[in-house]
Order: sequence, then C-alpha cells, then structure tokens
Amino acid sequence: MKEMEQDKITLPENAFRKLKSGEIYNPIMSPNKAYPEVNAWSVTWGILMAILFSAAAAYLGLKVGQVFEAAIPIAIIAVGISSATKRKNALGENVIIQSIGASSGVIVAGAIFTLPALYILQDKYPDEITIHFSQIFISSLLGGVLGILFLIPFRKYFVQDMHGEYPFPEATATTQVLVSGAKGGSQAKPLLIAAIVGGLYDFIVATFGWWNEVVTTRMVSWGAMLADKTKVVFKVNTGAAVLGLGYIIGLKYATIICAGSLAVWWIVVPSMSAIWGDTILNMWNPEITQTVGAMSAEDIFANYGKSLGIGAIAMAGVIGIIKSWGIVKSAVGLAAKELSGKEKGAEANVPRTQRDIPMKIIAIGSIITLTVTALFFYFDVMQGNIVHTAVAILLVAIIAFLFTTVAANAIAIVGSNPVSGMTLMTLIIASVVMVFVGLKGTSGMVAALIMGSVVCTALSMAGGFITDLKIGYWLGTTPVKQEMWKFLGTIVSAATVGGVMIILNKTYGFTTGELAAPQANAMAAVIEPLMSGVGAPWLLYGIGAALAVVLTLCKIPALPFALGMFIPIQLNIPLFIGGAINWYVTRGKNQELNTARSEKGTLLASGFIAGGALMGVVSAGLRFADINLINNEWLQNSLSEAASLVAYALLICYFIKATKNVKLK
Repeated sequence: MKEMEQDKITLPENAFRKLKSGEIYNPIMSPNKAYPEVNAWSVTWGILMAILFSAAAAYLGLKVGQVFEAAIPIAIIAVGISSATKRKNALGENVIIQSIGASSGVIVAGAIFTLPALYILQDKYPDEITIHFSQIFISSLLGGVLGILFLIPFRKYFVQDMHGEYPFPEATATTQVLVSGAKGGSQAKPLLIAAIVGGLYDFIVATFGWWNEVVTTRMVSWGAMLADKTKVVFKVNTGAAVLGLGYIIGLKYATIICAGSLAVWWIVVPSMSAIWGDTILNMWNPEITQTVGAMSAEDIFANYGKSLGIGAIAMAGVIGIIKSWGIVKSAVGLAAKELSGKEKGAEANVPRTQRDIPMKIIAIGSIITLTVTALFFYFDVMQGNIVHTAVAILLVAIIAFLFTTVAANAIAIVGSNPVSGMTLMTLIIASVVMVFVGLKGTSGMVAALIMGSVVCTALSMAGGFITDLKIGYWLGTTPVKQEMWKFLGTIVSAATVGGVMIILNKTYGFTTGELAAPQANAMAAVIEPLMSGVGAPWLLYGIGAALAVVLTLCKIPALPFALGMFIPIQLNIPLFIGGAINWYVTRGKNQELNTARSEKGTLLASGFIAGGALMGVVSAGLRFADINLINNEWLQNSLSEAASLVAYALLICYFIKATKNVKLK
C-alpha cells in the first residue's frame, strides 16, 4: 500500500455543502485502497482514552453538572501521539482511537443523568433501596449497546443521504483536527493558532476568573430592575468554544434556536410572572414553596418554561419519526430480507467506505440485547414479576428505537443532544405506565430509573456515535470497523463510570451538596411524586407539543426551535452571534472569496471548539486536585461582566479579521 501523500490530505471542496445533481463526494482515504485502522496501536490507545475520559467526565459531570465532549480532546491527543512517534498513515488509526475513546463521554452522560438518583432516593429510603455495581454497569452497558445497534441502520441516511444538509458542528471540529494533524504545514497552522487563542481564553475564565463567563443585563441597574419586576433578562455566554459552535451551525439554524429561546425567556417567563405572580404553582412539584412572582426568571424557566421545551422536543421527535418513517421501514425491511435469505451477495459490491455490520447481525444482536435486558429487569429490578418485565422491556425498546433518530438529528444540527429532556419524558411515561400496571412506591422508583438509564444511555450513544460515523465518512474510514470496536469502548466506559460513581458516592455522597448532580436530582424529584400518586406537568408538555405542531405546519423546523426552548438562553445567544459572523464574512460579491473565507472560518471555529474542549479537561483536572484560583467576590462584581464584554468583543474582532485574511491562489 502506498503512503498517503501530504498534499492530498485535505478535505474536498464539497465536504460541507450540498452535492449537485450527479456529484459524488470522494473522501480523503480512497474507497479503493486499504489503510491502517484497527491494530494493537489504535485499540490500546482507544481503551486508555476511554478509561481516562470516563473518569474525568464522570467527576466533572457529577461535580458541576457538565459533561465535556471527549471526541475533540481525544482526537488532539491521538494526533499528538502519532506525530510524536512519527507514525505513517495514522489518519485511519486516529479515527479508531477517537471512536473507541469517545464512548466515554456518551456513556457518562447516560449514566450520571439518572443513576445517581438511586443514591439520592436511597438516603430517603435506606431500608427499601439497595444499589450495587452490577446495576450501574449492566444498565449503562445495555443502553450503550442498544444505542449502537439501533443507530447503524440510519448511518447512511444521516451521513451520506443528508450530506450538506446538517452542519454537524462537533464532527466538523474533530475532522478538522484530524485532517490538520495529518496534513501539517499551512493547514494545521491556523487551526493551531485558533486552538491556542480559544483554549487560553476559555482556560482563563474557567481557572482564573479574570472576567465573568456569562454577561447579563443585571450588570446595570435598569437591567436588574427589569429582571426583578418583569422577569425579562438577557444573558450571553462569552466563551470561545460556544462562539465557534455557532459559526459552524450557521445563521439559519442558529436563528431558529435563538427564536425558541427568546420565546420562552421573553414571552412565557414574564407572562407567567404577570398572570400567576401571587400563586404557588406546585401541583406538579410539591417541593415548590415560592409564588411565581417571588421566583427569579431562571427559577421560572427551570420549574415551568423548560417543561414546554421538553414537550416540544418530544413532539418534534414524533414528527421527525413520522417524516422519516420511510427510512425506518426500509431499515426494518432490509433486516427482514437478510434474515429470510433474500439479500445475498450484495455486500461484495459495496465500497469499503460504505460497509456496515450486516443487517442480519444487527437484527439478531438487537433481539439478544433486548432479551438480556429483559432478564436483567426480571431478576434484578422487577422482582420476578413477568408482567412488569414485559411492559418495561416493551417501553424501553420502543422509546429507544424511535428516539434514536431524534438524538442523531439534534447532534447533527446543534452538536448538543437533549438527552436529559428526552429521558425526563421517558421517566414520566415509564412511571405513569408502571403505576398503571401495579408497580409503585420505592420499587417503582428504582424500576423507572433503571429503565430511564438504559434509554438515556442508548440515546446518548446514538447521538455521539453519529458524530464518529460522520467523521469517518468525511475522511474515508471503514464504518464496519468503527461499529465493531465501538462495543469495546462501551464495555470499558460502562465499567469505569460504574466504579467512579461508587467511589464518588462513598467519598462525597450525592446528598451532601459537594456533588451537584443536577440532572439526577431533577430525575429523583420527578420520579418520587409520580410513584406516590402526584401528577406530571402534562399541561405544559401539551402546550409545548402543540407549538411544535404549529411550527411544522408553518414550515419551520420544530426540533431546533424546541432545543432553543430547552437549552438556557446564555448558551443560545452565542450560537446566533457565531452564525451572524458566518453570514457577515461570506456575504461579499466574489463567490470564490466567500468560499475561501467560509472554509477558513470553519477551521478557526474548529480551533476554538478544540482548544476550549481540551482546556476544559485541564480545568477539570485542577478542580479534581482542589485547586481553586477564582476570586468569587470579583465575579459577583458587575465590573467582571463589563470586562467579559471587552474580552468577548476582542475575541470576535480577532475571529472576523483572521477569517477575512485569506488570499486566493
């Protein structure tokens, strides 16, 4: 096999745009050649990355409620190791390292959003709830495996058929890192500089707190008065990574996301305060003791507004499933044909870059995994009740399979998986159904949380894995190799996160306040009243769902709007700013120049995301070592927000100037 020539290691011009009629995308690694991908080097490093980042992500996620995306820092480390050891043709190997290692982030997200709730409830009911390692490990593992198996039939649709339709922000950034590392020279330089600028910028904020990470209108007296009296507040996260994310997403989707956010924060939240200001709305959450008017805008959003987003996401998901029903049917139909032996010999004619695990194996693997899950439920969760087990496995299978496409769609659009929202809806549905069939109380709480954990991990894996497969599509790796070895990463990550969670609970405890675990606390707060006979906010979910239907009828993409309703406003506004920069730097009269600027901007934005992600890992390490260099008193001062605005303006100016600084050949 000939070595890849350095000057050919570059993404094709049509990598990020829609293909014209009859046009074909040819990846960097030719489909007609074989390249090093799976070997002792890539598998060993992939396992090490999975262990390291599972532990780091679990700690950070439980400590502050944020799970950093592992794909980018792992890609950076893979490139660095291969460069330092002067490995030849390492691009395919680095994709495998990244794919195995990135299992960490998605398994962690699936586990920590639900399973710590078991410990929280155990503290309340110590004689009725017991937890052991196998529950955490098996539920995380089974969920991860289901996510992989359920996603593979949709790989071709998302990564090939929809080429250029979705921005795939995280996959774009990771791909740029891998390509620049292999390319070296002129292509690596702008990405490296942007990674240094963005990384240092975010590191200074996270580690030293020289300026505030979030700017709000409360920094001025009139803004504070407006927030207190009318609950109208404007917030923006001034981080480099989020800005880069917005650039890659583009103005179209960023505007829709931002519109959803402003609809909740500037219309729903103030309206609720004005209409129910003197009322305590706690029919869905007995722990609420404040009147709506006494709450801050953030509290109203968390207690009520966010539920509209959950309902809208669920309905947008259902609409998406209906729209893509043809794809679902074709995937199931293909599996049926292979199982019946009617599809034979087709695999030999499929190019290397389009080979998946055969549908026959996917179908058999799914049946086996669901059977094992049912046995796990029967013996460990449902206490030998066959009816409860049958209902539980049916719910898990249907929700996980159908919402796999929703998770993949969300990642493809905004790079963020609303898995906590979908899991919360799953828990509510599971609780209502299980109570209906006679399972309630503490046994019902444990059952619903284990079911939610399996679904949550499956959806998290589906969203994360579509990123890996899109990276592989752009670069030209072999999908079946990514798919096969993803199972190994899942096993390693599930075992690691189970051990870390037990250690953290014994060291800190989930009810002491030292570990935030905000998502798990929310899950516990929802589960307990449902299993005790208290209702869910169905009215709010219904309003959100109705809004998603109206948006769809108006030809407005419902999912990005719903994501905006669910994700806090400070994370949505920067997406719009980044999208606006994309529009501004590419609106010139010279189309060739616009294209060059767009590509340069994508490279710089990828650098911002990569640098921010890598420095996030460093900051997490410092937190783990209890190194705190932040002056909280300074961050409470409005001048810290003014300093943030200045720093943000300088960052934007650098980004625009560097993006426009391109020369045509």
